[in-house]
Amino acid sequence: MNLLRIFFSVAISSVFCIGSYAQSYSADKPLGASAQSTPTYLKNAGIDQNLNHSLPLGDHFRDENGKDVTLGSYFGHRPVVMALVYYKCGMLCPQVLHGLGSALKQTGLHLGHDYEVVITSIDPTDTPADSVEARQHFLMMLGDSASADSVHFLTGEQAAITDLAQATGFHYVRVPGPDGKMNQFAHSSVIMIATPDGRMSKYLSGVEYQPRDVRLALVEASNHKIGSLSDLILLYCCNYTPSQGRYTVAIMRVLGLAAMGSVLMLVVVVYLLGKKPKLAL
Repeated sequence: MNLLRIFFSVAISSVFCIGSYAQSYSADKPLGASAQSTPTYLKNAGIDQNLNHSLPLGDHFRDENGKDVTLGSYFGHRPVVMALVYYKCGMLCPQVLHGLGSALKQTGLHLGHDYEVVITSIDPTDTPADSVEARQHFLMMLGDSASADSVHFLTGEQAAITDLAQATGFHYVRVPGPDGKMNQFAHSSVIMIATPDGRMSKYLSGVEYQPRDVRLALVEASNHKIGSLSDLILLYCCNYTPSQGRYTVAIMRVLGLAAMGSVLMLVVVVYLLGKKPKLAL
């Protein structure tokens, strides 16, 4: 009897719960629509891949020492790895920087010789003191203090930040933090590669980046002035897919190389078989 009473109590409670839950939805709004809908602010915090778009190299920022610098002072000789973050961020931005540092360590390329790193804050309230702390953490992750002069953490005025964000296609919006103040930002997690002359070349999405993808992106951005023969072969066999933000294998090119190799081997075999053996004297 006790089991029956419990059963009926649960059944009745379930009916009331379902009824009240269903009343919160209109007939033309399917269940789950609320959970599936994307918050409005996130729709304005995406990324547009402005490939080959020129950067505002004449805009002024402040480096980690508080010195007034132009963005163009870091371009001209080497490709540049870029990221837009904000230094007071306690969630996504540190993950982006950690993933970038980890990937760069494994590329086999040399910071300061093969590429530069430029990190810029999207928060105009960030100061050079904030950038110093963020830079120190990044250098620890990178593990290459000898090349620290090639790692630049910038802050700037809103006008310069807006110019850079628009040029790179990096969209972000202010959102309230835990204290209710509008001091947080919603934005994409992405690193960007620019050519030595300041044009957008590649975008790699996520918070973990494949060292192979970062290396290939830098080699390609340098117009093949860095890297090795194996990098050129890999670049031929791989395609950069903007929608995925990574390199994928180009099957037809790989098959083409395999076919060429097979034909070459066949030619060599036929040549060797056709040679007349020398008669021993």
